[in-house]
Formats: sequence, structure tokens, C-alpha cells
Amino acid sequence: MRTFSAITSRRPFTLLGILLAVLVIVAFVLVALNASATNSSPQQSVVVAARDIEPRVPITSADLKTSTISVAATFPKVYFTDATSVTGMVPLVAISSGQPITSNDVAKPNQALGGQSEYLAIPRGYVALTIPTSEQQGVADYIHPGDYIAVIATVSTAGKVASMTVFTQLHVLKVGTQVAAGGGTATSLTVVVTQCQAEVITWFLTYASLKYTLESYHDYAPGDQAPDPKCPTVGDAKGVNLAVIKAAFPGLF
Repeated sequence: MRTFSAITSRRPFTLLGILLAVLVIVAFVLVALNASATNSSPQQSVVVAARDIEPRVPITSADLKTSTISVAATFPKVYFTDATSVTGMVPLVAISSGQPITSNDVAKPNQALGGQSEYLAIPRGYVALTIPTSEQQGVADYIHPGDYIAVIATVSTAGKVASMTVFTQLHVLKVGTQVAAGGGTATSLTVVVTQCQAEVITWFLTYASLKYTLESYHDYAPGDQAPDPKCPTVGDAKGVNLAVIKAAFPGLF
């Protein structure tokens, strides 16, 4: 026959066993409830990244695919269901492959992006240069982004005045507009050039005058531009002076 003291000595172990059993049951119930909540979350087909997407690079159709995910009601996000509505938008942050794309991750082109904007479409080996324009200098404001222009330089030296087309097929990326009471007048053009061309244009802006012509859209040559073999990188620009300009454009002097 067990003594009272023996029973008393075993009581802590009995209580500990009961407590552990209760904890196991509670944990099982919580897991079951969580699984049930997960399974009951509504399923939605959304647009996700087909590959890693870098910020500021406009999204293409190849960057996107659709996938079905569970959308938790307690974590509201605005997802996209159609890939075409995301194509062309600009990522504000890096988006990993397989990650659903939300309205907080992207913005429309030319829209303020919290201090940043999309990258300009500058081919490898080229730079963007902003040049001044006006109604008479720039074809009465008919030049728009995406157009191609030619540049005419006029030089007056030693009593001789001469004009010559110095560049053609310069791709216009942006048009700066100063808004006035009667409307807008273009004040600048941002064009794609090599760094060597940028130095030459800068020289002409300082010591001569420039005028632009708008090329026919039938003559446009869009597409990827290969680096110019005469000036393939920014580092290949070595500077210009009058002697360099005379050698390059002898008809002006």
C-alpha cells in the first residue's frame, strides 16, 4: 500500500504531464486553425515577375507572367490581373522573379517616382545632351520626343559666313517646354549623341549658331544603335578646338 508521502512526491510529475498534454493540444488546434485559414483564403490569378526586374527600367512583356496566389483579406494589396496593364510601366523597386507585382511597386512613365524616374533610352556607348531651341530654331515646335533631327551649323569667320549640316539622325528623347499664358513653347531638346559629338555641338553652341531640321518620318532609322566605331565609349572623347573643327568641317572655313 502506497503511503501518502509517495503519492505526494509523484504529484508534480503528474501535473507536469497534464500541462504538456494541454500545450500539445493547443498547438495542434492553432496549427489546424492556421491551415484552415490559409486554405480558405481566396485564390486570385495575378501578374508576377517572370524574372528579376531592376528599378527604373521600363517593364516589357517578357518580364511578366501570371500565377495563382492566395490573397489574404487582412493584407490588402492592389494586384494586376492583366499583363498588358503593367507593360511599359516603371518599377520603383527591385522585383524578384515570381514576386506578385502590386500598384505600389510600379508607376507610369514620366510620372514622379519619389525623386527618381525611368532610365532614358540611351544605347550603349551614347549619351544624352540637351540643346537649346525656339520656335524658329526648332521647326516651330513641331519636334516631339521620338523624332529624328538634323543639325545645321553656321560659322562666321574672317569675313566669311558658311552653313553646313554637321549631324543627321539625332534621336530626340525629351522636349523641354516652358509654359506661357498663351500655351507652351519648346525651350530645349534632349538628343542622343556620342560623347565626341557632344563636344562638337558644345563648341558650335559657344562659337557659332545651330539650327535644326525635322527629318521625314519615312527616313527614321529606329532600333538598337551599335556603338560608333569612331567614338565607342565616353572615354574616347578627347576634346575639340578650332583646329579639330576645321579638319572635320573644312567647308565651314
